[in-house]
Amino acid sequence: MTELTHPLATVPRDQLVARAEADPHRPRFHFVSPAGWLNDPNGVSQWNGTYHLFYQYNPEGAFHHRILWGHATSPDLVNWTDQRVALVPSEGPDADGCWSGVMVDDGGTPTLVYSGRHGASELPCVAVGSPDLLSWTKAPENPVIPAPPAGVDITAYRDHCVWREGPRWRQLVGSGIRGRGGTAFLYESADLRRWDYIGPLFIGDASSGDPAATDWQGTMWECVDLFRAGGGALGDHMPAAGTDVGTDVLVFSAWHDGDTRHPLYWTGRYAGDSYSPRDLHRLDYGGRYFYAPQSFADGAGRRVMFGWLQEGRSEAAMVEAGWSGVMSLPRVATLDAGGDLAFAPVPEVALLRRDHVRIGPRAIAGCEVLSGVSGNQLDLELELELEPGSVFRLGVLGAGVTGSGANFGGGAAEETVIEVVRPAGQPAASAAVTSGDSCLRLDRSRSSLDPSVDADEKSGPVNLPGGRLHLRVLVDRSALEVFANGKPLTVRAYPTLGGEAVRLSADGTVRLLRLDAWRMEGVFGGPRPLFP
Repeated sequence: MTELTHPLATVPRDQLVARAEADPHRPRFHFVSPAGWLNDPNGVSQWNGTYHLFYQYNPEGAFHHRILWGHATSPDLVNWTDQRVALVPSEGPDADGCWSGVMVDDGGTPTLVYSGRHGASELPCVAVGSPDLLSWTKAPENPVIPAPPAGVDITAYRDHCVWREGPRWRQLVGSGIRGRGGTAFLYESADLRRWDYIGPLFIGDASSGDPAATDWQGTMWECVDLFRAGGGALGDHMPAAGTDVGTDVLVFSAWHDGDTRHPLYWTGRYAGDSYSPRDLHRLDYGGRYFYAPQSFADGAGRRVMFGWLQEGRSEAAMVEAGWSGVMSLPRVATLDAGGDLAFAPVPEVALLRRDHVRIGPRAIAGCEVLSGVSGNQLDLELELELEPGSVFRLGVLGAGVTGSGANFGGGAAEETVIEVVRPAGQPAASAAVTSGDSCLRLDRSRSSLDPSVDADEKSGPVNLPGGRLHLRVLVDRSALEVFANGKPLTVRAYPTLGGEAVRLSADGTVRLLRLDAWRMEGVFGGPRPLFP
């Protein structure tokens, strides 16, 4: 029997993979670690045509402890192959963990910039990769930044965003200034080894807003990510003729005293050594269920983003199951007509679709269980028209549901419900509506008979131009990703009855123009090695 090395390591290592594979809540077409603990996406990138996903990984058990860098590769962003673990803690600045970071191309040399943890200290470190990215050598200069900025009372200091700007490298390190708010400290370097501190790129305001609100900025910014959305490149203020200067997006995950809150982003302008914010937005209406996002530009010029889907069940349940944490499906970020981010799963997700069913066009009246559409690994794509004063509901993972009557909540033993509301008073022919008028809501009050799992409602505003709604719902056992006219809402649900029913209902006038449904194939075959 494998020796247990941590108080929470109650499941021997040689049983973790079997435990994880046997868990009915474990997703099958989202990326998950072989077993044990998974958190932040790291080093997401494309190198010589191959996509690389590194991630925070603890193979000792389903709990956050001494973190390594797991590694997987893919030709298409959906089918993944485990590679050998990329980074393992060693004596020195990362003795207690190789925490989050990024990968950059240093003149043809793959290079990781990551946070090494030693005791309470978290400092930037560098590792250089082999041409195939399967072997990594840590830089002898580590840590490459020996301490946080002097004379600043910080709340925490970790996670990295690194990019090339002209002849020099620039880096952001997530942090927070006590008594003020979250921030990202800006540095500059010629060689990724010697860094000059410039100053805070921008400082948030932790005193602004309600700390319980879904847009509170937190006291520390984790996993900062700065990128140009639209025309031009980051730091480029003179784009090519005929192109527009895009929007500079600053993404961060709001953190407070060990509590992971939610991802947010600013739209604004990065110029020189500072960032001028315009508007603050919620990145995903699921809050902490899409946390620590990281993005990259792939060879097709797409801005591709991954996030960590945290669990909504108890620590004891995770440890018993032998696994914790799910990687989101990769999603493409674009700018919508209002200058905000819009998201959609990468088109390659369609490679996993099987057994197509199409329904519509027709009106939706009352409540019905769909015939021929069921399962717990589904891709559902709907086009709808909602008249003012109407409500549309889609129930998934249903068990004991009925299709009679207009009361959608009646008769459901377990069901997770996606709801879109268009209030009365909106003209049907309007080209656009204000974002606060219509709402996307996810009701988990009946998702599970297990009273210990999180069942809080999640919601956010969604534009319904002319009442039109494009709704994409991806169901993968306990992982749900919803996209409503480009606005994402990601959650976890833990049904106990194995429900697979799909149900529709409407109050008022709702027309289903089209519903396409597919069963989704899994992406992993047999058991995977715990320590590749």
